[in-house]
Amino acid sequence: MQYAYSILFGIVLAEGIGLPLPASLALLISGGASAQGKIDVRAAIALAMTALLIADNLLFAMGRRSGWGLLGVLCRISLNPEACVMKAADRFYRRGRILLIAAHFFPGINVMAPPLAGSMGMKIRQFLPLDFAGVTLYICTFFGAGYIFSDVLRALLRGYSRVGRVAGWLIGAALVLWIGNRLRIWLGSRGASPVAMLEPGEIAGRDNVAIFDVRSHGYYDKGTMRIRNSTRIEPNMLAGQLDLLPKDRKIVLYCTCYREATSVMVARALAGKGISSAVIRGGLEGWKKASLPLEPVPAADVVTLPKFS
Repeated sequence: MQYAYSILFGIVLAEGIGLPLPASLALLISGGASAQGKIDVRAAIALAMTALLIADNLLFAMGRRSGWGLLGVLCRISLNPEACVMKAADRFYRRGRILLIAAHFFPGINVMAPPLAGSMGMKIRQFLPLDFAGVTLYICTFFGAGYIFSDVLRALLRGYSRVGRVAGWLIGAALVLWIGNRLRIWLGSRGASPVAMLEPGEIAGRDNVAIFDVRSHGYYDKGTMRIRNSTRIEPNMLAGQLDLLPKDRKIVLYCTCYREATSVMVARALAGKGISSAVIRGGLEGWKKASLPLEPVPAADVVTLPKFS
């Protein structure tokens, strides 16, 4: 109980920004503790609400700053990322206001809703009251349940403590397996065929190269820039776009991701089909730093997604 307030604040904040910690369980326990007079009801509720509001507003600001690139990241695991982006935007546009109020009760959606609101241009004066209502409903529901059913909760926690050690070992084993799998993937990527990397200055001004933008998300923001005379290719639907690749020029790829991961992936996929290519080191940012020519994405290539007025 000495650290009850700090623990409650930390767990609620952590879950709010997407970490896998059980805020609902922390709220239930806090409600039960307050029913027994061990912590103050008003202080606990105020701290929990403050933590969740901080998390939501941080994610909202991230969505506002990152634009539709955020949806591209979230949809990357989809079989059809372009369709995923369109559906997510459309559904949130039609149900976003209601979804913001109920989002915290649904794992996954709770983290997606605030940045989606930011990405879709929801005004802060619209977001704040809706988010406040959702946070109040979530905190009071679980805290109130813990307060009302504190005796039942105490019995449940006694049972939980008996199996907690076994659960800890299972979680530890799962973590070890996950780390082992990541190491296997990493070691496998190190053994993959090398990809040719070119500095931006080596490419600029050459007539015998064809530059392709393989960013894993499309053009959803007006004013998006790209390398001058480059062509967009969707990396997740590469097989259907091979006819866009010229036979008489060197193929050069770029993206905006860490260590040119998407460009390298596409280059290896092309190599598997017998097509040689190279990757621009540093991607679009490297090109910008070299002060090389850019161009706005043509309006015809921009997919207009719904935004809150």
